[in-house]
Amino acid sequence: MKKFALAAFCLGALITSSFAQDSYPSRTIRLIVPFAAGGPTDVFARQYAERMSAALGQQMIVENKAGAAGAIGSAEVARASADGYVLLFGTASTHGLYNLLSKNPQYDSLKDFSPVAIVGSAPAVIAVNLSQPGDLKSLVAAVKANPGKLQYGSPGTGTFLHLTGEMFKTKAGGLDIPHIPYKGSAPAMNDLLGNQIGMVIDTVGTSLQQFRGGKVRILAVASAKRSELAPDIPTVNEALGINDFEAGLWSVVAAPAATPAAIIEKLSKATARVMADASFKEQLGKIGIDPITDSTPATARAFIQSERERFKPIVEAAGVKTD
Repeated sequence: MKKFALAAFCLGALITSSFAQDSYPSRTIRLIVPFAAGGPTDVFARQYAERMSAALGQQMIVENKAGAAGAIGSAEVARASADGYVLLFGTASTHGLYNLLSKNPQYDSLKDFSPVAIVGSAPAVIAVNLSQPGDLKSLVAAVKANPGKLQYGSPGTGTFLHLTGEMFKTKAGGLDIPHIPYKGSAPAMNDLLGNQIGMVIDTVGTSLQQFRGGKVRILAVASAKRSELAPDIPTVNEALGINDFEAGLWSVVAAPAATPAAIIEKLSKATARVMADASFKEQLGKIGIDPITDSTPATARAFIQSERERFKPIVEAAGVKTD
């Protein structure tokens, strides 16, 4: 009798779990953005959530859980119930760099999450003030002739754009360009405009206004192909005659690790439809984001792993560690 009761209980639990997955989603989904409201990641996440609400037939709402460079909100999702109703809109910082930088990590970006998709990337750019050379090859030559004279700014030590700058220095032949950390991209750009520094590593979306206004030069974009927003700007690879420099501030949608595969698959398919929508792709392009339309849970996981491996020697060489 006890064995029968146990078997019946297990079967009932299995049926209940299967029904829950089949009926997913049946209530509001929370999409956690681990950064402050109003920033580029938040804007992207809100546009994504709006379209996913329509695709899933259930509301997806954005909640901002900022702090510790994205670690607080990310850790909250890692600890959440694995039922598909709490998701993370993470970035290269939370999932590519965090475990390389943190002395005491609150989560592991691979072990503690089930990625749904890489949804977009904002290509990095190399921008200089008007007193600097007008093309990247000439800038590299000037730096080699006067090592340590040119300084570059980024949104802060250990950020994706800082480490992109360090990677550029290595790929361009071991350049001596001291790094100046700022508290965000805006103050770095202000000092570039004021000739306090000669170069910044930024994203195409946030630097384009100053470029179009003729206040700064964008010498190159760190993407595989030229940006549709500024097709006259060469890629770093084109400008330097190399073939392996790419850096984009990518975004990932992820769920807690134990989320059922059927739920991840539903989210993945809905995301693919949303990201392939022509009007959404156009909307994202206007804010400097290249949409990614062919990502799957498997390719997203492989990409995160490859990014961690790619930046590991850069982080080690820079000697950067955070609390």
